[in-house]
Amino acid sequence: MYLEKLFGLSGKTAVITGGSMGIGQVLAIGLAQAGARVFILSRSSATHVVEEISMVNGEAHWIETDITKEEQIEQAIQQILAQTGGIDILVNNAAMCIHERSLASTSEKFSKVMNLNVNAQFVISKYVAQAMVDKGTEGNIVNIASMSGSIVNIPQMQAAYNASKAALIHLTKSLAVEWAEYGIKVNSLSPGYVATNMSVNTPEALRDTWSELIPMKRMAKPEELIPPLLFLVCDSCKYVTGSDIIVDGGYTAF
Repeated sequence: MYLEKLFGLSGKTAVITGGSMGIGQVLAIGLAQAGARVFILSRSSATHVVEEISMVNGEAHWIETDITKEEQIEQAIQQILAQTGGIDILVNNAAMCIHERSLASTSEKFSKVMNLNVNAQFVISKYVAQAMVDKGTEGNIVNIASMSGSIVNIPQMQAAYNASKAALIHLTKSLAVEWAEYGIKVNSLSPGYVATNMSVNTPEALRDTWSELIPMKRMAKPEELIPPLLFLVCDSCKYVTGSDIIVDGGYTAF
């Protein structure tokens, strides 16, 4: 009961983007298991996640949304507000990465990565923050950034992704300072290499290289990101804002 009181999310409404697969799916389930009513915004179907959450007596909903389109963000947020009356938590998880040498890439590809990984995060954060301000309630926004915002990954080349995550971390700090007066905390959670379906399908030689560079000699399990997320969004965590929590098995420590 003590831990449930500290980290429980009963009665909270949480919105997560890109919650239909990978890290987002696991985080959506974790939020629901902690007691939150979860709304998943994604282009691909998240009905399987909703069903999985309902099987453990949680509540979840999927709203088909392309968060690179502001009008779809606005419609989704208004739908959630009409159904719940307010939003307590936003987890900006949706992102994309292109592995490509910069000299072989294009400005269009760079802009596509930045548009989803940074611009869309700003737009949806603004809509959710405005809803919190209008209702006069405190809230939590967590941007899923990456250790790539602090280091340059090797051997793969991904300049656009790295730049986008560095920008997202600094956007997090900027919004945290702006919105502190409203009681809105904004933090980022930066995973290292995580063993999702996407990374498991990466060539074995590349995965072996990554693991060798990690002091703990393994990739993270997606479930290992749930505890730091719950820490950031729970009511007990009232004095942490503008922070970037890196969960990377020690990768960025040297």
